[in-house]
Amino acid sequence: MTTRPSGRRRVGRILAVGLALVVTSSLTAVPASAAPIAVAPNFGSNVTIFDPSMPVEQIQATLDATYAKQVDNEMGTARFAYLFKPGTYGTTEKPLQIKVGYYTEISGLGAAPTDVVINGKVEVYNRCLADNGTGNCLALVNFWRTLSNLTININGAGQDGCRAGANFWAVSQAVSLRRLNVSGGNFSLMDYCTAGPQYASGGFIANSKFPTVINGSQQQWLTRNSEVASWSNGVWNQVFSGVVGAPDDSAFPDPPYTTVAQTPVSREKPYLFVDAKGKYNVQVPAAQRNTSGTSWSGGRTIPLSDFFVAKPSDPVWLINANLALGKNLLLSPGMYDIASSINVWHPNQVVLGIGHATLTAVNGATPLVVADVPGVVVAGVTVDAGLKESKTLLRVGVKNGFGISSPSNPTTLSDVYFRVGGPHVGKTDTALEVNSDNVLIDHTWVWRADHGLEGFTEGVNGDTQRWRTNTGRYGAVINGDNVTATGLFVEHFQKYNTVWNGDKGTTILYQNELPYDPPTQADWMNGKVEGYAGYKVGDKVRNHQLYGAGVYVFNQNNPSIHTENGFEVPNRPGVKLHHIMTVNLSAGTIDHVVNGVGAAADPPSSGVPVYVTDYPAS
Repeated sequence: MTTRPSGRRRVGRILAVGLALVVTSSLTAVPASAAPIAVAPNFGSNVTIFDPSMPVEQIQATLDATYAKQVDNEMGTARFAYLFKPGTYGTTEKPLQIKVGYYTEISGLGAAPTDVVINGKVEVYNRCLADNGTGNCLALVNFWRTLSNLTININGAGQDGCRAGANFWAVSQAVSLRRLNVSGGNFSLMDYCTAGPQYASGGFIANSKFPTVINGSQQQWLTRNSEVASWSNGVWNQVFSGVVGAPDDSAFPDPPYTTVAQTPVSREKPYLFVDAKGKYNVQVPAAQRNTSGTSWSGGRTIPLSDFFVAKPSDPVWLINANLALGKNLLLSPGMYDIASSINVWHPNQVVLGIGHATLTAVNGATPLVVADVPGVVVAGVTVDAGLKESKTLLRVGVKNGFGISSPSNPTTLSDVYFRVGGPHVGKTDTALEVNSDNVLIDHTWVWRADHGLEGFTEGVNGDTQRWRTNTGRYGAVINGDNVTATGLFVEHFQKYNTVWNGDKGTTILYQNELPYDPPTQADWMNGKVEGYAGYKVGDKVRNHQLYGAGVYVFNQNNPSIHTENGFEVPNRPGVKLHHIMTVNLSAGTIDHVVNGVGAAADPPSSGVPVYVTDYPAS
């Protein structure tokens, strides 16, 4: 064991002794006794808990009011969670029809998805961005929403003819669908009821049961450990892992399906639920290997009294003191300014964010650090870069350390999102750094912003303010061995978007857009090589598996720029890529798909993917 982890334990003991009295007196969010909680804990003003006894009109009005505020609030600071106690909401004649805007979570509080029933819909529509609100309708920026742990009996009563035909979920990155039981009609991942072009760039489904799914215009999508009655169409890259009813992929790339029969490593996201006595708990599912279909029970139950329920006004020292004492952490919706790291030190600790709780780096801090210990779960958290450069935004383990890990109990990141820019300029060297072995990344979007509010204006002579000021060199750097990623979305970083140095790694669905904004070819050089591959496997890696991956190019700032390869990997028998592609989005060129293999994705072939079925060729 290295001195650094033991030093951390000494710090933990000092905090435990020195701050115990202060912490005990500060835990006002949950009672000290072990008695069942009969009323809702204090999650803060941006969490609303619905009861089935409430009139559906009241619930509808509450949700409609938030949607009106959030439908266009892409770069705003408001965060909301709407939680439904077990029961039925809406009827055949009076359905509950929910529309979900930015930074909004809709979740059931049942022990199973069937405990909360919505007779109606839960929907996201295209945003129409033209001045008259009727043109340029698309879902390409419909980010940051959560829907989980409930049943939807689709009912379009009262909607017009087109809208009544399906439950629409027109979204792109940083949006998750988990633990859903959907019936009664079609579920469409595109909004075909608005004017064109209706583009979408999602997305993620896990541990859910669906009827017919209309993929429509979705460029890429991962469905994991679920059941589907049927799946129609796909644009470039549709991946299914452990899915009952998944389409056959033998005709790849027409259609562009990738089907993995069983997910090699999975762990479902923790979730809040209310038990029969009215007590609030968090269920933490166990990790599983080589599975398919849904899993709606099992795992360990942690009473909410074992969590420190944090608000954005709570200082980091108080959060860390609770974590040092062995508490788990629940982050209520809101914006948290983090000037020193939140440190997760104990094995099996849980950090659960609700309502898209967001940690923003201040003065170059790394907002979240996870020790080299097994079983930690971080879920539902967004991490933002700040104005001063951070070395990392989230770090798991110590580089070149001797941490303890467990293949059967991997540290897990679920629905953890990163932003470098957008609402404000951000700076980081590396967004996500994973140094521990046996880590599971289950759905992440690591985004260096290509648009936003401040510092994103175009300059002159092909330069941009964004390239010089909104800086992020690496998106995800994976140094640990036996790391698995299911749903790895990484975009727009200024060097390698993903670098995978650890051995025996696996990625199931990778999506990448190279940066839009290099001013010149000289700004986009990797030594003597033109550009950086969107996915780089380290030269020393002996075993690596990649299933269903795409690298896209849109050199908006300078269409003459070239990138030599979309993927760069060592030529070894144990390094295998399955169903990979590059595509040109109208500007710039990727000369080859992987290691000099594959035709160019260039402007003359804009929108037409270049596929490599297997590398190396079998």
